[in-house]
Amino acid sequence: MSYRSFTIRNRDDWDKYIAQSYAHEGFHTWYYHSLNTEGEPLLFVYEESKVFVSLPVIKRKIEGSEYFDMTCVYGYAGPLSNIAFEKLTTPTIMQFKIAFAAFMKAESSICIFSRLHPFLNQYHLLENIGGIKDNGTTLYVDLSISEEDQRNRYDKRLNRQIRSLRKMGYVIKEAESVQEIEDFVEMYHKNMDRLNASPNYYFNAQYFINLLNKEYMKNKLVLIYDGANLMCGALILLSDDIVRNHLSATSPDYLSISPSKLLTDEISMIGRRLGKKIFHLGGGVGGKEDSLFNFKKLFSNLQVKDRIWCYINDESAYTHLVLRSGVEINPETKFFPLYRHPQIKIQTTNPESETTTIENLN
Repeated sequence: MSYRSFTIRNRDDWDKYIAQSYAHEGFHTWYYHSLNTEGEPLLFVYEESKVFVSLPVIKRKIEGSEYFDMTCVYGYAGPLSNIAFEKLTTPTIMQFKIAFAAFMKAESSICIFSRLHPFLNQYHLLENIGGIKDNGTTLYVDLSISEEDQRNRYDKRLNRQIRSLRKMGYVIKEAESVQEIEDFVEMYHKNMDRLNASPNYYFNAQYFINLLNKEYMKNKLVLIYDGANLMCGALILLSDDIVRNHLSATSPDYLSISPSKLLTDEISMIGRRLGKKIFHLGGGVGGKEDSLFNFKKLFSNLQVKDRIWCYINDESAYTHLVLRSGVEINPETKFFPLYRHPQIKIQTTNPESETTTIENLN
């Protein structure tokens, strides 16, 4: 079988492969990866005949060692192909595994962590390459059904609350100025203070401005106002078929009336107007069925498995770094790689190194 594999480090070639993929999101693009400051963006490509598999990663230096490791961007990325993953043959998957291991070795990278996309069958490619772990379930709204059917599936009390909020005449709009973005960021930071969030999640205004760059992204910042007062807002990410609430916040002055319920309903309507098929709500913190999960479940009980991928390419080097770190080896822990555990000194602090997300906290 004739094949080749190579690494891409430039935007044009990178996005050419992303555009040719069977399905993809903004998370996979060169631009989104270029916003990451923790390492070097790389796109690994395995190609045979008319089929390719690509994998975007962030290559990070491991402090105090000669090695690197790889991680995914904040969000849902993982591998792509120009055909559905379930159509990949066993020989192709095995050859991809060999080529990927060689790529890791050439890049002096000992392991990789990645969240997997819940609506792409990446599991079929990766189930025999390293370890795939369940990370709870993630919720979504089916936008292919009628608007009436969608709302009929809401919790009954929620439906009444949304109707009541809509009657209040609050102004819902898309952010149009840097000042509006900065106002949202100020509110967002207050939310993070209230939640005692990790410093990793205190994204600055430039982060949001970058994600709203219309040359490279299709995203929107949706805001709800009570007169001149900003009540709540959300940065929504848009792909060909999916809309999702990436980061959102509610003003402390309006928490008691839960405007995030109106906001969530409105995001689904925006998705409908734009022809999207799925409104991805996400799950709970760390894959748990917590208060955040239960809030999202008010809108839909449709669930799919959420998975993470952990692959070690150099067991000896990995074990050495874990032993050097002093962290306890516990097969039940989801944190990967162990030598970057936040309780030890040998680490690089960033949201991509964690296995959980705090998307959509209100």
